Amino acid sequence: MKLECLVFDCDGVILDSVPVKTRAFARLAEPFGPEARDRFVMYHTVHGGVSRYRKFAWFFREVLGREITPEESEEWGRRFADYALDEVRRCALIPGAIEVLETWRGRLPLYVCSGAPEEEVRAVLAERGLADMFTGIHGSPPAKAELLARIVNGAGVAPEAALMVGDAVTDRDAAEQVGTRFYGVGPELKGGPFPWGPDLRGLNAWIEDHV
Repeated sequence: MKLECLVFDCDGVILDSVPVKTRAFARLAEPFGPEARDRFVMYHTVHGGVSRYRKFAWFFREVLGREITPEESEEWGRRFADYALDEVRRCALIPGAIEVLETWRGRLPLYVCSGAPEEEVRAVLAERGLADMFTGIHGSPPAKAELLARIVNGAGVAPEAALMVGDAVTDRDAAEQVGTRFYGVGPELKGGPFPWGPDLRGLNAWIEDHV
């Protein structure tokens, strides 16, 4: 079946923002000591694409030994944004990203499916002049698989006619659950049973072969 829809994660796929956000997670946990910080960074790294609020809840439960309160979750969300957003607004694009978006804009519907808060993703992409490239920009909540399913259903295409482009296991798992195709980006996904590239510079050629 030919591709009829392209769906992209944002951090690590469009924006080279993963290191920025990793530093923000480390900074949040720093007051609790180096072991707590390193555990939090490891959890974040392994669970790329998961909502930051779920990561905050994990840290309080597994590292601090108690449940996070709604007020603490909101405060950590504000602090995370303070630590990360300025850099995210200025960080580089993943190599090949703009070429892919410019090539397929107007030819196929393009969507963003991000684990970051939706309002934040929309604002950052608008500030970067990229929002108009997309038919829809979607973020958390909900979780990535549910979000991807909503995008595919809203686009009116069969799951196997959609391509999810992601840099994390969460993205790959969402594609498998929903039944879309998957293209992996970056070192975390190298060697999987799917097409892969270190960045997006090889993606245009792959799409051309499948439309």
